[in-house]
Amino acid sequence: MAGLAERILVLPGDQIDPSLVPSNPKRPLRLGPGLRHIPPNEIVPTVAGQLVTDYRKNSIWVEYNGGRYIPTVGDLVIGTVHHSAADYFYVMLSGYTSNAVLPQLAFEMATKKTRPNLNPGALVYARVCLANRHMDPELECVSPSTGKADGLGPLNGGMLVDISLGMARRLLMRKSVEEGKVVVLEELGSAGLAFETAVGRNGKIWVNSESIKAVLVVGRAVKETDEKNLDVEQQKKLVRKLIKEMS
Repeated sequence: MAGLAERILVLPGDQIDPSLVPSNPKRPLRLGPGLRHIPPNEIVPTVAGQLVTDYRKNSIWVEYNGGRYIPTVGDLVIGTVHHSAADYFYVMLSGYTSNAVLPQLAFEMATKKTRPNLNPGALVYARVCLANRHMDPELECVSPSTGKADGLGPLNGGMLVDISLGMARRLLMRKSVEEGKVVVLEELGSAGLAFETAVGRNGKIWVNSESIKAVLVVGRAVKETDEKNLDVEQQKKLVRKLIKEMS
């Protein structure tokens, strides 16, 4: 697994060997989900799972499937609009977290006249830009550096599927096939299915296609891969079976 150290099982409160913590002098250390910093320099797990270190990104986190989603700055998430106020949308990220705040001007080219009109139940693909235990999370649908959407914004049509937090992280890896060992989407595409997806770190995947049958097959394939923890060969076998059933 290029760039990633061996995964080590940890329990809440375990001591983490300092040699496992990346120390790139050119990048700030990034603590991901499942870890807490105790000043001055102690890092402890808050959940049980596999400790993963990415030395290239100078980041470390705990990979786990259970538990509830905890918003972290930089996470890509799929939220459901709960309601709106004068300048904000209030967005549900999961059934266990408070609503996140999404400014109505935090969209590409948005002004008071052109901002999107999102009704309750609408889906948005957003990035967490503010997260701490004392405030509701804040989202954005635009890159602060470029002013572009970069794929973020309202998600129209399609189907939303719940997946585990671990599966979501694997799908969001830069090399989801090599690092995450998830080939099901690539195999479905190679088989001729035309579809698009968006993955939320909060345990959501959105699937859209001109073909309703394709949407259902992709959703089922991802869900089954996740729930049955299928390996690469089992995923390929599942795709062949589903494609055969479609024809």
